[in-house]
Amino acid sequence: MFLRMIFACCLALLLTSPSFATTDEQSSIEVWKSPTCGCCGKWVKHLEDNGFTVKVNNARSSTIQQIKRQAGIEKKNASCHTAMIGGYVIEGHVPAADIKRLVEEHPDAVGLAVPKMPIGSPGMEHPSGETEPYDVLLVKKDGSVEMFASH
Repeated sequence: MFLRMIFACCLALLLTSPSFATTDEQSSIEVWKSPTCGCCGKWVKHLEDNGFTVKVNNARSSTIQQIKRQAGIEKKNASCHTAMIGGYVIEGHVPAADIKRLVEEHPDAVGLAVPKMPIGSPGMEHPSGETEPYDVLLVKKDGSVEMFASH
């Protein structure tokens, strides 16, 4: 009986520990996208293939634009879809590895952005294998940006 009580207490501590909340926070992402955008759907698949649990909100363009503005994403850093994870905004075709790094490092920032829709970024793969170099930007709370990753 005593061992069962110890086991139950340990299990309760384990399940309520911050590491479990952090794991869930690191893997659950919510996306706002157009219901007809194929590249957005491919980006969602990229996230799922890399261990994320994705909640998709198919929304009108005006709703997505409003979410971008409220999140602090300026037009020059905008793309076709917007996501939220762990209090951060993810704008555009940001690779899953960069999102994981953001959440792990937890910088004081708004989030990440890949402006426009670069060929070869996740969801924007070209059938020929063509790619173009692109940067992932760390969007700071004052609206400035700095390089987070280059691909």
